[in-house]
Amino acid sequence: MTTLTPAPSSAPGILSRPDGRSYLVPFALVSSLFLLWGFCNGMIDVMDKHFQEQLHLSLAQSAWVQFAHYLGYFVMALPAGWIASRVGYKGGIIAGLVMVAAGGFWFIPATHIGQFWAFLLGVCFIAAGLTFLETIANPYTTVLGPRQFSATRINLAQSCNGVGWIFGPVAGRMFFYSADAQGRSTGAQTLWIPYAAVGVIVLVLCILFAMADLPDLTAEDGSPQDGAVGAEEAERSAPPARRPGLTLVLLWLNLAAIAVAIGMIAAAFSTMHDLNETRGAKILAAVALAVIVVGSPVLWARSSKLAPASVWNRPHFSAATLAQFFYVAAQSGIFAYFINYMTTQTPAAITDQNAALLASVAFGCFLAGRVVGSWLLKNLPAARLLGVYGALNVLLCAVVMLKLGWVSVAAVFASYFFMSIMFPTIFALGIHGLGSRAKRASGFIVMAIMGGAIVPKLMGRVAEHWDLSFSFVVPLFCFVVVAIYGFGWPHLAEADEIRPAGP
Repeated sequence: MTTLTPAPSSAPGILSRPDGRSYLVPFALVSSLFLLWGFCNGMIDVMDKHFQEQLHLSLAQSAWVQFAHYLGYFVMALPAGWIASRVGYKGGIIAGLVMVAAGGFWFIPATHIGQFWAFLLGVCFIAAGLTFLETIANPYTTVLGPRQFSATRINLAQSCNGVGWIFGPVAGRMFFYSADAQGRSTGAQTLWIPYAAVGVIVLVLCILFAMADLPDLTAEDGSPQDGAVGAEEAERSAPPARRPGLTLVLLWLNLAAIAVAIGMIAAAFSTMHDLNETRGAKILAAVALAVIVVGSPVLWARSSKLAPASVWNRPHFSAATLAQFFYVAAQSGIFAYFINYMTTQTPAAITDQNAALLASVAFGCFLAGRVVGSWLLKNLPAARLLGVYGALNVLLCAVVMLKLGWVSVAAVFASYFFMSIMFPTIFALGIHGLGSRAKRASGFIVMAIMGGAIVPKLMGRVAEHWDLSFSFVVPLFCFVVVAIYGFGWPHLAEADEIRPAGP
């Protein structure tokens, strides 16, 4: 008697393998993490404006909120990747959730302390936990289905991030700008409430993830970027990308980015009590220059000794860390000063509370861009779409700088739409073809988020010397770098563009 077995499907879906295995449930659980950190990030920018009012801070001084947030990413990205490679996706996610919960609950005593540093510490600790989630969840979404839909999946998951970003400013407006019956601000007393709520929700998520069956696809199914081919076999069969000149240039540019980040950290600790921006800028420049002078000879010596299989010998990866650095820099700058822009640069008089609501509208544009982008990525090459979106944001920033009234205001909202796919697409392009090294490589790409700590400070200084509209010249330059990476990715990867059709 012959037993008939169903033939595997020849046309796998976005969340299923050719053998019919579905990853819908793991994808849904992981996508909830994107909503979580979108909500937390959405409150950050409203908090920024709150501290300007409550503590009488300048634009550049209030940007320490963004610095504390992105410092957590910079410090924890590599440890998160290291832990993920040893305990798997599930263990790393639970570790990150515990850190986020601890950071959320810290805002309760921080409110009683009432000092700027106490709130910054809570922001940094939450960001450290979110680093675990981003380092693990981003590459995990790329392996939950066919390789050709990796960019589509990560953009779909990041759409949940956009949903969280919509509700973050709403919660911030409700609690950071609250007032009593006499109209006096009570934001300083109620700021802890949304963060404590996040802590409770995160503990529930910890339980759900502990009980869930999350397959570690790197261990079970081989390389996350090489289909059914084993990771080690894929690395041996892949030709080494050995272009010494390009490799050295990209490594040096990464060193320069790290030098600025280290300089920023030194400036932060040296000005923690008095927020002296002039002294901080001098310390930043001195430390960054010292790191470059000391690191360049070491880099020159080490670059020729890189193993052929090293991720740093893959220009499309080392350029992705730079592209992510500049993209997050541009994003954080625009997000940080959105409320300031709406209250000072628009033709109409807009209050802080109404500007916070408009921030939710802007994040709605961001979410719409994610949804539309996910659909476009099913039909268009990912790198080319990234290049086009980067170029469009260059033009939009130029329109904002020209101060064309409502046209410039509309350009700000449109920039949210066209920024939407950049982070996940750069991520997917950066780890493309890295096999078992994707987990470690993702840590470096998440570490590049430190760029978001720098541009708000720079935009604040430019705005204080000229005006906020002109300060959009800073993200304009950043989007130029993103566009170059998108259009140049096929050359950097020594491969054809990632297309949605075909294996």
